[in-house]
Amino acid sequence: MKACPERAAALALLRKYNTEPFHLQHALTVEAVMGWYAQDLGYGEEGDFWSTVGLLHDVDFERWPEEHCQKAPELLAEIDAPAELVHAVCSHGFGLCSDVEPTHEMEKVLFAADELTGLIGAAARMRPSKSCADMEVSSLKKKFKDKKFAAGCSRDVIREGAERLGWELETLMDKTIRAMRDSETRVAEELASLSET
Repeated sequence: MKACPERAAALALLRKYNTEPFHLQHALTVEAVMGWYAQDLGYGEEGDFWSTVGLLHDVDFERWPEEHCQKAPELLAEIDAPAELVHAVCSHGFGLCSDVEPTHEMEKVLFAADELTGLIGAAARMRPSKSCADMEVSSLKKKFKDKKFAAGCSRDVIREGAERLGWELETLMDKTIRAMRDSETRVAEELASLSET
């Protein structure tokens, strides 16, 4: 079992440096997706660790976008985050704003799924249901190919992420849609409760 900060401490740190609902929703979504992947890939015992990495992966982005993944270690030290958590958080920016390469399977999943959750979320908001509950991989692929749609979500990073995992792009899309579908209601409820406090 990997050492992991308590979720309350991790969430408090996130909220200390992030106030925008969009950023909080993204953090909660990636937390849930990483927890789902831990179970799906046979890392259930490390589920809390995977989830915490997801929750805190963008801890520095809202306030220090120009120092993304550079400022994170300093912030994570406030909750005595273990070295492997800091490494994982910094690795998701590899090649963009970090020279820390994703090596563990969990880090590769974060690298691949982070950008993809943004694309799926944007696609879901365009659907009549406003949800990914009824989203199919085929419709997501159409959005993926439309470079003008959710242009801020890097297709190159998503493709590279799938390659690092040794997966087909469709496999990554299918799993990430299922992970977001599984947690969509829970994330919305927690986001609503955070906005009230």
